[in-house]
Amino acid sequence: MVRSPRVLAVGGAHIDRRGQVSGAYVPAASNPGTMREDVGGGVFNALRSTVRRGVSGSLLSVRGGIAEAGIADLSAVFLDRTTPSYTALIDREGELLVGFADMALYELAFAKQIRRSRVREEIAAADAVLCDANLPSAALERLVSLAAGKPVFAIAISPAKVVRLTPVLGGLAVAFMNRREAVALAGLDDAASQKTILDGLRSAGLDSAVVTAGGGPVLGFDRGGSFAVVPPPPRKVVDVTGAGDALAGATVAALLRGMPLRAALREGVAAATLAIESAGAVPDFTTATFAQALALVPEEQKMT
Repeated sequence: MVRSPRVLAVGGAHIDRRGQVSGAYVPAASNPGTMREDVGGGVFNALRSTVRRGVSGSLLSVRGGIAEAGIADLSAVFLDRTTPSYTALIDREGELLVGFADMALYELAFAKQIRRSRVREEIAAADAVLCDANLPSAALERLVSLAAGKPVFAIAISPAKVVRLTPVLGGLAVAFMNRREAVALAGLDDAASQKTILDGLRSAGLDSAVVTAGGGPVLGFDRGGSFAVVPPPPRKVVDVTGAGDALAGATVAALLRGMPLRAALREGVAAATLAIESAGAVPDFTTATFAQALALVPEEQKMT
């Protein structure tokens, strides 16, 4: 029997609250709506999509406990600290209005946790590492060093945090980010063209990256050149939260199965579409429903 690839995920796994207003959003006023709470976080959401695409996963974070089928939880629990949390307010169309991140424990604990001997053992046993920029730069540098040439995939998290990846850009297999994060990482103006952004990311030290832009084309590049995948319009927009994480998770799973990035990215776009159509931050799909979503994703287009 063929062994499934194994990935160690290191990064955010925390309380995820999403409030959605029922009517038109009115700033500086009380808005009626609904609030949902579950366990989320960039790398944890992405890992769940990776596991659902046939990859074995382990998680290292710092917070309260998680019970998640199919994921080995290696996280440290700090009873005297507040569990990190992310609270998002979304409008009635499912688009993000504002997000608020309380992540102080990550700053305090991640660098120390990565020095644990158990982490070195888990990295040695893994085929790849998946991380996010919730880790401070020192922890990211240590993680990439311990990976010792194994592929390391990274999720940018936010324009404020993406710059933490700067010291390790040359050690990343693929970095996943949205347009605002890409502009911040490359030190460009918001009005920069697609080509300028990709050139800027290359100049910053990346060999390969994926850049999303809401419902616009998903851009990618590797040593073979630049390309774009145009997402199909979602059948309905329920909640955009987690779409980028689902894209990263499914893309990583396809890469670990041996696909080139341009083919793997189509699977990521399919997962992101399913996430947008789902009330949860992580889409719940079967092999059949994933195949249906993938069939709607067009082939990549070469960029010149």
